[in-house]
Order: sequence, then C-alpha cells, then structure tokens
Amino acid sequence: MLWRQPEKEVFPLCAKNGISQIVWSPLAQGILTGKYRPGAPPPSNSRALSSTMGGFFDKRLLQDRVLSAVQALVPIAQEAGLSLSQLALAWVLREPNVASAIIGATKPEQVAENAAASGHPLSKSMISLIDQTLATGMAA
Repeated sequence: MLWRQPEKEVFPLCAKNGISQIVWSPLAQGILTGKYRPGAPPPSNSRALSSTMGGFFDKRLLQDRVLSAVQALVPIAQEAGLSLSQLALAWVLREPNVASAIIGATKPEQVAENAAASGHPLSKSMISLIDQTLATGMAA
C-alpha cells in the first residue's frame, strides 16, 4: 500500500509473461499494523528500535505524514470488518498477479490474524477509498 512502484511496470510485464508476484513486507515492516503512531516514539519491542532488525527498518516510514495516513485507514478497515493488518494484506492479495505475501509475524496470533485476510474481497469502491486516503495523507 505504501510502496506502489512495481504496479506501474513490473506487475503488467510479469502478468503479460505469466509470472506471478511474491510480495515482500506487505505490512511495510509493521507500519501498516497501526502500532506506530504519529508524534509518538516507536514501541520499545518494535523492529524500528531493534538492535538486530533495526538496520533493515526503513526510517522514512516513521514520518508523521505516513503514520497519519495509515491511521486514516483504521475506519476503512473497521467498515470492512478487518484489522488494519488484514486490510493491508487483503489489499495486496486482491491483485490476481500476486501469488503470495511474505509476512514477518513473531507470534502465533499474528500468523492467525494475517491468514484471516486471505480470500477477503475488497470492493472497487473500498480500494478506491484506500487509494484516495493514502494519496491525500501522503501528500500532506
């Protein structure tokens, strides 16, 4: 949801050639879980502060405008009957060219929650609302 470059050229090229996608970090390193809040420090147990994982964390995602845009998705997720994580995963998996999404769950509960996003349809109007919300929030 937050990094869309592959949609422009990679996805169409792969679809044309019968190659599916495996999406890496569909939860944007935890940003799309909602646990990072605008104006607040990252949780102490998060990857953003981890001495072993923090080097791979994209600090650009911790900008307040990004975190605020993500928080604006919460009502959309609620309307769909999903958690924010599930909404992000359902959004990624809606693409027919996506075969799988690689998640970084650290607890069994996270695996179960993330798996529940599979097969959850998102209407065209909901996808449009998600796109609009992120575009507006990220441009601010």
